[in-house]
Amino acid sequence: MRAIRRFTVRTVLPAPLAPLGELASNLRWSWHKPTRDLFESMDPTAWVAVHREPGALLGALSTDRLEALAGDATFVARVQAAHADLQAYLSRPGWYSSLGAVAPAAVAYFSMEFGITGALPQYSGGLGILAGDHLKSASDLSVPIVGVGLFYATGYFKQSLSRDGWQQETYPVLDPDGLPLAQLREADGTPARVHVDLPGGRRIVAHVWKAQVGRVPLLLLDSDVEENDEAARSVTDRLYGGGGEHRLQQELLCGVGGVRALRLWSRLTGAPEPEVYHTNEGHAGFLGIERISEHVARGLGFDEALEAVRAATVFTTHTPVPAGIDRFGRDQIELYFGPDNALPGVPVERILALGAESYEGGDPGVFNMAVMGLRLAQRANGVSQLHGAVSRGMFDGLWPGFDAPEVPISSITNGVHAPTWVAPEVITMGKQYIGAGLVGAGEGFEKVDQVPDEEIWRTRRVLRARLVDDARRRLKLSWLQRGASEAELSWTKDVLDPDVLTIGFARRVPTYKRLTLMLRDPERLKALLLHPERPVQLVIAGKSHPADETGKRLIQQMVRFADDPAVRHRIVFLPNYDITMALSLYPGCDVWLNNPLRPFEACGTSGMKAALNGGLNLSILDGWWDEWYDGGNGWAIPTADGVDDADHRDDLEAAALYDLIETSVAARFYDRDERGLPARWLEMVRHTLASLGPKVLASRMVQDYVQQLYVPAAVAGRTAIASSGAAAKDLATWKNRIRSQWSTVRVDHVESSGVGDSAQVGDVVHVRGFVTLGALAPDDVEVQVVHGRVTESDEIRSGATVTLRHAETFDDGRHRYEGELTLRQTGPFGYTVRILPQHAGLATPAELGLVANA
Repeated sequence: MRAIRRFTVRTVLPAPLAPLGELASNLRWSWHKPTRDLFESMDPTAWVAVHREPGALLGALSTDRLEALAGDATFVARVQAAHADLQAYLSRPGWYSSLGAVAPAAVAYFSMEFGITGALPQYSGGLGILAGDHLKSASDLSVPIVGVGLFYATGYFKQSLSRDGWQQETYPVLDPDGLPLAQLREADGTPARVHVDLPGGRRIVAHVWKAQVGRVPLLLLDSDVEENDEAARSVTDRLYGGGGEHRLQQELLCGVGGVRALRLWSRLTGAPEPEVYHTNEGHAGFLGIERISEHVARGLGFDEALEAVRAATVFTTHTPVPAGIDRFGRDQIELYFGPDNALPGVPVERILALGAESYEGGDPGVFNMAVMGLRLAQRANGVSQLHGAVSRGMFDGLWPGFDAPEVPISSITNGVHAPTWVAPEVITMGKQYIGAGLVGAGEGFEKVDQVPDEEIWRTRRVLRARLVDDARRRLKLSWLQRGASEAELSWTKDVLDPDVLTIGFARRVPTYKRLTLMLRDPERLKALLLHPERPVQLVIAGKSHPADETGKRLIQQMVRFADDPAVRHRIVFLPNYDITMALSLYPGCDVWLNNPLRPFEACGTSGMKAALNGGLNLSILDGWWDEWYDGGNGWAIPTADGVDDADHRDDLEAAALYDLIETSVAARFYDRDERGLPARWLEMVRHTLASLGPKVLASRMVQDYVQQLYVPAAVAGRTAIASSGAAAKDLATWKNRIRSQWSTVRVDHVESSGVGDSAQVGDVVHVRGFVTLGALAPDDVEVQVVHGRVTESDEIRSGATVTLRHAETFDDGRHRYEGELTLRQTGPFGYTVRILPQHAGLATPAELGLVANA
């Protein structure tokens, strides 16, 4: 019989145990082992049954059990100590307080997904996990971030396999009342709400749920509200579940509705309004449109409001390929922001201009969310050094006349939250031999030589054995779901071996990540798996987007290979890759494999998590590995750059992968000394921890964001809106004047002296540039000499600049500039002169995309 209504009955805790409620609701427990140990001790069997989720455990325990625990003085003292520890964590000043008043009072961090814990499945992959690690590390550092996203009623999806290995998706409905969430409510107890208008007089009303991530509140908007029509209720039904209009409505709710949720949060709690807005990928870009409308309501014009918004906005792109960017038809944007549904003070034609691909090669019929994100943010970055370079090349059409290195997109390499991803045994080992600051503060990695070989190797085997146990359990469950009977699965108890070299591969399954590269030569792979002296075993996991038939075929191909009785004890595919699986997978692997098609991996952080647990990386030089591989902390798979035939390239790179595994990786793992230990392998483990440990931490990443982007954005934002927006008004007026006059700006003539035909290092070149500025004044521009090595075609590479000083004014807007440059390098040398706009309100000289080259 089906219930007509469903709700969650919450546990009433005995008074001595009341602090458990706060301990369960603050997601700090997901990275704080002592708190998890406390809950586990209440009932170890029930703890496993509820998937190690404190709130669910409290709901599962009987009243008698809770009363018995409340009468246990020792346990009550542990509860009080854990609660006091949480309060101390929440109240201590932290690193951020050392920055003083220049730092923003609050930062809003918008993302379409957040991977905090398996108990809150609101993520699909790396973007969400990165967002979750960003919030956790911000909490540890006391950075006053507020997260903003959507609450998805069914999360992403749960993955299982059919009998023939085809991915199947299910969407279990999540009850927010049964999750570690609290609903925002008005003073009278009614649910607080925000709304976003839709075309045709419709609207989306959303409730707001709060997840508490340590110090950081995460606001999640939920459209499953009774007063919405059926279509509006389904807007937040699932993550990335729909396309076209459904996706547009999700992004509208996240961006526009998210800003309104922040205003609601500040009104209800007294929290300061954010001074900086960080858009994690382009999905939430409409937040800038809402903020423009707010500034217009305060008396600014559109152009002035745009400058105020840009000054305080940071945009992070994670996408290395144009196909990964959300693009909508101009007609859709006209419908959602047009005259019948316009935001006050925001003409739809101005919105269309923000997202227009108005550059060579662009599509005039589409609205590009990443392009809008870049135009609405004065500061932008990629997520590794290589990805920053790729992004500058992808988006250089927005800054015509500038070489790619000058495109104003910087890079901050991602990191991972060590307290979440480092196994407890590794943390214990680090504390015992190095010190307590290793994982939290990243202090002491240089002392890893103090840890005995025997201890590292013992710990690595414990972690490998745990992965083997977990893989056997998951594999058996998968086969039962595929239709096998218990009687035919006895073989699963012998799958994998805790003493065999274990290689892990787990990620989303788009084509460019090349899940099946290792299958290019199946017989060669079988020989590696079954080698009589140096066998290898593979643990593989990954989800394909439900609409990606190609990705599903790749998974099926891998599953069919792993089903072969000849090798199934050495290779497993584990369905439903998620945070919970990852917590045993990363630590348990000796080697982490990553073989994307270079340069399409923006960063990739799974290998970082493996490295922090003593795993070695075996990877294509892409993303973060291109930046931090040093020849001793793992292996670089050679790439067949320049080979146009995709199949031939895959064949070449697969062959290189097989060779590395056989002759380098396996050979070193099984090379044992008189103690029975792989001494050279352990050398690499130590070097990995020492060289990568401090770099791959999310605490380093968040500090980089604060110092390089948040603080400058906060200063610029405050300046822009001070004195009723005087600086924003001035900058907007100046930009309009510069744009209207720039066509008259040119370099007329360049003269130089000081060197002859035989220039030498140390010679000084005197440069004079004669320029026409038209109606612009010398203060409006900067005239530069760009100089450096040149190619055979006279292209300047790695150019440096020298600013010329204004020397003389002539009639008709003409001027002479002059200066000197010293020759400091040998070889082919060249220079040119250019004119750039100049204003104190610009973050970079390239900001307007205007330049006049000689």
